[in-house]
Amino acid sequence: MISTQQFLIFAAAALLMAVTPGPNMIYLISRSLCQGRRAGVMSWFGVVLGFSVHMLCASVGLTALFMAVPMGYELLKFAGALYLIWLTWQAMRPGARSPFETKELPSEPPRKLFVMGLLTSVLNPKVAIFYLSVLPQFISPASGSVLAQSLLLGSTQVFIGSSVNLMVTLSAAAMASWFSKHRLWLAIQRYVMGLVLGALAVKLLTQQRSAT
Repeated sequence: MISTQQFLIFAAAALLMAVTPGPNMIYLISRSLCQGRRAGVMSWFGVVLGFSVHMLCASVGLTALFMAVPMGYELLKFAGALYLIWLTWQAMRPGARSPFETKELPSEPPRKLFVMGLLTSVLNPKVAIFYLSVLPQFISPASGSVLAQSLLLGSTQVFIGSSVNLMVTLSAAAMASWFSKHRLWLAIQRYVMGLVLGALAVKLLTQQRSAT
């Protein structure tokens, strides 16, 4: 199975991606600010289900890919690095907005909040690319079942991503208020995030796959 060192590195990568603002975080912050914590938490339940859908689809799909297409790993790694570069540009480009600069959303009933959270998560390219480019690098067919390794790593991502998003949802008002009073930190947050994402992209492009 996966070594402890590899597992901890993966968990760190999952945490990095979780704290990197994306569609899920922006939606949950905006929903919590516009409609309150209860609405934010209901939306969060939908987001968590979306994480689980990504995890199950990726686990089954990666198992088939590793068996059928030997070059699949390299293609996924390259695609993932390109996406991280795009995220870097989105964070650092002139005029970019921080997710803590939220947008107005109309009030919605609980069922629709759940569905909207689910759709936001399922259609989130950031989560999809993580599963299709970052996660495969920590899987070694020689170490046992690809499906079991995928499920273990995927469950770890779901837990970390869900925990981060829940904390963001519950503290959205406090964070938005603090950033509104410290505008400089909005820019600093974007540039730091961009630099970290860029470094991860370079790492993906330059590292060699472990022997299998």
